Amino acid sequence: MSKQLLHPAVYRFIDQSNMGPTFSALQSFAIDDALAISVGEHESPTTARLWVHHDTVVLGIPDARLPHISEAIDYLKEQGYQVVVRNSGGLAVVLDEGVLNLSLIFPDAKEVNIHDGYEAMVEFIQHLFADLTDQIEAYEITQSYCPGTYDLSIGGKKFAGISQRRVKRGSAVQIYLDVTGSGAERAALLKNFYKVGLNDEPTRFQYPDVDPSVMASLNELLGADLTVEDVRTRILYQLNEWSDRIVANSLEGEEIETFTKRFEQMILRNNKALEQIQD
Repeated sequence: MSKQLLHPAVYRFIDQSNMGPTFSALQSFAIDDALAISVGEHESPTTARLWVHHDTVVLGIPDARLPHISEAIDYLKEQGYQVVVRNSGGLAVVLDEGVLNLSLIFPDAKEVNIHDGYEAMVEFIQHLFADLTDQIEAYEITQSYCPGTYDLSIGGKKFAGISQRRVKRGSAVQIYLDVTGSGAERAALLKNFYKVGLNDEPTRFQYPDVDPSVMASLNELLGADLTVEDVRTRILYQLNEWSDRIVANSLEGEEIETFTKRFEQMILRNNKALEQIQD
């Protein structure tokens, strides 16, 4: 099934990795929703989208229920990070200019098992760096931030996490790749976030006990000097290798209308969530 997903006749490529600090994570979620609808309806080919956000912590819904979440958000802001709350599962992740995000957007979500989407992304990344390592594994790194079954690691140190959002008949499989910088520093930020947010109070939900030593960037793990631009180039070559052709079209037509609606909804939900937190 992963071969069917990963080797379409045509790939659409959207590069938003150089949009700058004003490009909001909420925009990214809305864009992927619009693309998932378009791809799911076969109005667009299978799509790969690259995106980078500067100094942003994306919280999951459970994070917003931390007993001292208001103080925890203040801590993140004091460290220079903007904070958004996504309206889906998962937990807090750190995004900055050294983290490259890739969305692979597939059609036929209702006929394709959700695990097939995750497995496809794992295969894509393993192949992407096959010339540098054959040690990329997928299993939960329990003391990482936002731990999940499809965490990607080398030697027990996590450098990437995968999520999936299904909208109508399309699915957006999203991965963040810590390319440059310190994975441990990013993890330490969220370790302190949870320390402030919990303040030793017991909770029903089990928040991660983040250990910064289990997280690293690709450069740290591979002893490499990759840049986000290098990985972008690798992805473009792989898309070209795995399809007959690539088209580079930004959002168009109904996709723009859908994005606008979804973005407005996400802004309202995010503001409501943050207002409830601050009250």
